Amino acid sequence: MRDFQAGGRSPAFGAEGMVATSHPAASLAGLDTLRAGGNAMDAAIAAVAVLAVVEPQSTGIGGDAFCLFSPKGGPDVLAYNGSGRAPGAADADALCAAGHEAIDPDSPHAVTVPGAVDAWVQLAADHGRLRLDQLLAPAIAMAEEGAPVHPRVAYDWARSRDRLARHAASAELFLPDGRAPAPGARHRQPALAQTLRRIANQGRGGFYDGPVAADMVAALAAEGGVHTEEDFAAAAGAYVEPVRTAYRGYEVVECPPNGQGLVVLQMLNLLKGFDLAGLDPLGPERFHLAGEAARLAYRDRNALIADPDAYSVPVADVLSERYAADLRALIAPERRLATLPPAGATRPADTVYLCAVDVERNAVSFINSLFHSFGSAILAPASGVMLHNRGAGFSLEPGHPNRLAPGKRPLHTIIPGMLLEGDRTIMPFGVMGGHFQPVGNVHFLTNLIDYGLDPQAALDLARGFCTEEAYELEQGVPEATAQTLATLGHRVVPADEPLGGGQAIRIDWQTGVLIGGSDPRKDGCALGY
Repeated sequence: MRDFQAGGRSPAFGAEGMVATSHPAASLAGLDTLRAGGNAMDAAIAAVAVLAVVEPQSTGIGGDAFCLFSPKGGPDVLAYNGSGRAPGAADADALCAAGHEAIDPDSPHAVTVPGAVDAWVQLAADHGRLRLDQLLAPAIAMAEEGAPVHPRVAYDWARSRDRLARHAASAELFLPDGRAPAPGARHRQPALAQTLRRIANQGRGGFYDGPVAADMVAALAAEGGVHTEEDFAAAAGAYVEPVRTAYRGYEVVECPPNGQGLVVLQMLNLLKGFDLAGLDPLGPERFHLAGEAARLAYRDRNALIADPDAYSVPVADVLSERYAADLRALIAPERRLATLPPAGATRPADTVYLCAVDVERNAVSFINSLFHSFGSAILAPASGVMLHNRGAGFSLEPGHPNRLAPGKRPLHTIIPGMLLEGDRTIMPFGVMGGHFQPVGNVHFLTNLIDYGLDPQAALDLARGFCTEEAYELEQGVPEATAQTLATLGHRVVPADEPLGGGQAIRIDWQTGVLIGGSDPRKDGCALGY
């Protein structure tokens, strides 16, 4: 039981249904959808549409989405890849010839065709109960009438001022009077409301064809983009086979490449060879082992994860017990590994994550993103669509599996997760935060499984992010832990901002109760009934 004299919050409880998101308005929209007869997929889509309005720095209809869906809490988890592809005229050689060594995240070359709307429409049709216009109604009302800006949203918004100011249309909408809105200010997006209404009435054609698509293509062309309306018309997501690994009696399920869910599973495979439960959850030993596992797994991510349509990612090899044992042997408890070996089993943002569970125990793990704060910061003004910058995940290195090419999908950071025990799903979960996400997922899961924390406490606990450059630690990590990590060879620095944000809903099949958590690093909450 938590200390009620300390800060923090209790987990949320419910019996019939629950929704957990990073914003109260989205959680309420999802819960209202459940209570109106919708199921978990309906609730997730209603909630994410609201998030596209009230968290414009994190997500939007100009972004991408991934989803895991467990029908009635069973073991057969469905995965949907709603990531978009590079335009047909994308040319890595031309960018290199122009002097680019990487894709500028603030350029139109970082904009792939957004996949989120296609995902919403397809998932609602396949697994929802309510009409699309019902699901989008709360988001349309908030965009049209305006919604109060919450504190974390305002914090992120202000940090993006300079990027927004570079584009006249973006600055006009998102920097009223030249400033980011303060907490409590009411912000309206009438053009976005019209586009959402068009989607509600016309489905995917309301976004990928006609005036909305033309507006997005024109906005990108004005910045030097090579996108065409044909690129948008051809957009289509797909159901894919999820990837899985066992961890201490549980099964962890993630979306496959081109997402980085594989990194979560690889880190867990490394860490299950250590007795984490015997370590202080905020102690240096736990942070050191997690940091070394992250360095090794991210090394493989950067070399191997790409669009599986263009490159055969060695998933089975990366997840093999033999490979985990080989890498685990490299981790020394007494020092940081000075040099990483070459990558490979055969030889580095803003996002929203949400989850929903209904009375039938359908479970949805859903993530939707613009990548960097406000994505590319390029706004299609007539439609109100802020365009993401997922194409910044491509490489320009010749021969790299993830090199930019026409119609190709980039390495993607957003990763919904699902936890199973036996033949039942027991928890949709996710931790957002760009490149941090695999580390955040593993930190959450080990808090839950190794240290026995409830979903809320597991999200609350202070985090760290170990990269090749530094080990970033949040303020809640003890100074003694930071000092010891430094003696082990890590360059320890304070985290510049909170590390990620997450949600989770645990299904207690024995009692019939749902237990939800929502990250205090964001504005949101878990709501159940």
